[in-house]
Amino acid sequence: MSILLVAIIFCAVAFEFINGFHDTANSIATTVYTKALPVAGAIALAASMNFLGALVSEGVAQTVSKGLVSVEVDDYVILAALIGAIVWNLFTWWRGIPSSSSHALIGALLGATIAYTMGVDGIIWSGVLQKVVIPMLTSPFLGFFMAFFVMKLIHKIFSSFNHRKTARVFSKLQVLSAAAVAFAHGTNDAQKTMGIITLALVTSGLLADAATIPLWVKLLCAATMAAGTSVGGWRIMRTMGHGVTKLDSVSGFAAETSSATVIQLMTALHAPISTTHAITTAVMGVGSARRLKAVKWSKAKDIVMTWVVTLPSAVILGALFVFIIRFLIQTFAG
Repeated sequence: MSILLVAIIFCAVAFEFINGFHDTANSIATTVYTKALPVAGAIALAASMNFLGALVSEGVAQTVSKGLVSVEVDDYVILAALIGAIVWNLFTWWRGIPSSSSHALIGALLGATIAYTMGVDGIIWSGVLQKVVIPMLTSPFLGFFMAFFVMKLIHKIFSSFNHRKTARVFSKLQVLSAAAVAFAHGTNDAQKTMGIITLALVTSGLLADAATIPLWVKLLCAATMAAGTSVGGWRIMRTMGHGVTKLDSVSGFAAETSSATVIQLMTALHAPISTTHAITTAVMGVGSARRLKAVKWSKAKDIVMTWVVTLPSAVILGALFVFIIRFLIQTFAG
């Protein structure tokens, strides 16, 4: 096993760990802020469900490992993509902005490949369009409108019920919905790192093709994401918990159930989407169902702007680190 491959696996594990604490808020922020679960219980729930979700499918991983790039790249290109994605994730975490780890990794991989080939012919643009761009645009709308209508439906059904009893019931149901989001997060987000490691194994000649994800890769990524989740992501959680709209147990349940449904739908289509996009727009949807002014649209605008710049920023970072790592290799090898 080469030093570069060891570095790739190390960086992939680091990315998955950061992904865990970066996106923890997406699955448990509403549960914590509505007091459906204490912080420790919510994190334990999210970590365990992340782990289980990461083991149940590999369709998204195969999209990343063989559906986006058509050329055989050197190991240092994959390393550059991972470092670029890590840098972007840490920057947005530090700023407390719920950005997409998925699009950071995919964008960095595309940028690194373009820099390596000095052109765009190495990209499978049909795969990028069908599996990345279209889901990236549709999943936030699905999350928003599904949560909007679920919230409206709940209000209509339970409007005549005792408010306190309804709140208690949905506080219990919210534990299930939070578990569903965490499980869905594992089925989609953990797959990207599995795909990257598998791609590295193929380029290193240690794996014949990317048709099957090795079991040890699945277990490594699942365990690492669960460990990262256990650390928590409090900066982002503050934004998700009350920065966009005021949440209670009913709206929290509606947002979580809707976003989990959207994520699982996209996972079934092997589309690597953003858990962040799904849950954030679902939170906006439940707020809008009460009244439009219930959503802090200025904060929402800042979040959406981060989504818009994530993919191109990651492309630039991926390309930049290709040049940096290539220079270092040539310098020290020469």
